[in-house]
Parts: sequence; structure tokens; C-alpha cells
Amino acid sequence: MLLFPALALVIVFQYIPLFGAVIAFQDYEPWLGIKGSPWVGLDHFKYLFTYPDGKQIIWNTLIIAAFKLIINLFIPIIFALLLNEVRKMLFKRVVQTLVYLPHFLSWVILGGIMLDILSTEGGIVNRVLNSLGIDSIFFLGDGQWFRFTVVLSDVWKEFGFSAIIFLATLVGINPALYEAAEIDGASRWQQVKSISVPLIMPIVIVVATLSLGRILDAGFDQILNLYNPLVYSHGDIIDTFVYREGLNNGQFSFGTAVGLFKSAIGFVLIVISYRMAFKLANYRIF
Repeated sequence: MLLFPALALVIVFQYIPLFGAVIAFQDYEPWLGIKGSPWVGLDHFKYLFTYPDGKQIIWNTLIIAAFKLIINLFIPIIFALLLNEVRKMLFKRVVQTLVYLPHFLSWVILGGIMLDILSTEGGIVNRVLNSLGIDSIFFLGDGQWFRFTVVLSDVWKEFGFSAIIFLATLVGINPALYEAAEIDGASRWQQVKSISVPLIMPIVIVVATLSLGRILDAGFDQILNLYNPLVYSHGDIIDTFVYREGLNNGQFSFGTAVGLFKSAIGFVLIVISYRMAFKLANYRIF
């Protein structure tokens, strides 16, 4: 009974809408409905690869998502190792609270903050750059800088929360190992290198391999709140393209086809990542 509300929500919002994916194979018109719309087969999928910006959108998604996954793996590990070495508990808890906080703020809020602080006219970041003799940078209007800004801001928002799993693993390490190493004369750096890092590697492998399943998730809510037509060539990803074409421009069938293509690739990557996690770290759900 306790699980029923959650199960009902999953069925209503995750499974029932799957039947609507059939419009990806139709020339869907709302007034005709799913039953009355003509069948066009794989035409929309073919159009995706002949679409002028189709390949660029897929490439943008892969670049942004790959950088996010790589950096969001290594920064939390480094942060967890450093924080684990802190002995003053009050300082440790204050730091943890501060770095966890951004995770709980939506990109609607953070997007507005970033638009303000990165502005070329009075933004605090460009003010600092100007005081150092550096010209203002159009972070959210220049394609290359936009990618850098998106990746860096996502890391800043998530690295503290992502470090929780690594901190939990470090806390679970037997203290006797550190005590024995200290008796043998090992420095703190040697203890980290020879004990902490090897013992968290299995969970690192699991997190890294499972992250492969999200390689096409470049952060829809973040991109949507930060991008603009000036950076479409470098910042437009599959999810924002689906939103713009499918909802804003009324191309329901085409938008559904693009989303279905992404979901199919994501499913394959999830299966591969779970197999890799089992092979490399003996991790399995079932």
C-alpha cells in the first residue's frame, strides 16, 4: 500500500505515455488523432539525418555530455579525498553544507543568477576581468565560451552532492588499515595513495560505467535556461531541439521521432554500462 502511490505515478507518467510514441511513425495531426493520422514509417527518422543541423545537434549533445560526465566524476572524487582528510568536524560539516546547497536549487533560479553575474554590462565576472585588463567575455553569447560555461556551472552545482557516495565509501574503510600504515611510517599522502584510492576504485568503476547510459543527457533544464539563438550552433542539444521543434513549432511527429531515437540509443548504452559494471566491479541490480 505504501508503494502504490509511487507505482501509480510511474505508470501514469512513465509507461502510459509510451503508447503515444507511435506518432513518430505517423504524420500526426491533432484534429485527426492517433488513429486518423496517416502512417509514414521511418520518414521522420530519415529526415533527422538529412536535417541541416541534425548532425551538429547530436555532436553538441555528445561533447557537452561527455565533458560533464568526465569532470563530474573526477572532481567529486578529489573533493571527497580532500574532505576525508579534514579532522575538524565543524569545518568539515560547514564545507559539506555549502557545497551541497547548489544541488537543491533549480536551474530556473541559477540561470537567472548566471545571466546576471556573467553579463557583459555590469556582470561581476566581467568587472573582475576588466579590472585585470582583460576585455569582457560574452560567456552566454559566444559558442565556445557557452560550452565552457555550461560544463563548469554544472560541475559547480553537482560536485558536492555527487561526492556523497565517495565519502560514504571512504568512511566505511577500516580505520585499522590507516593505523597500521601510520605505524609503518606512511605519510598522509602515502595513506591516501595506497589505501583510500585503491579501496574506492570499485565504486568509481561502477559510477563511471553506469554514467555511460546518460551520455545523451546533456542537461535540458540547464541549457534551456541559458542558451539563446546566438549559440544554437554550439549549444543546441537533442532535448532542446525536440522541445523547440516538437512543441514550439508544432512538429509533433518529428519531435517524437528525435526523442525516440535518443531513448533507443540511451537504452542500448544502459544495457552496455550495466554489463560493464558487472564485468569490472561485480555490480548488478538483479
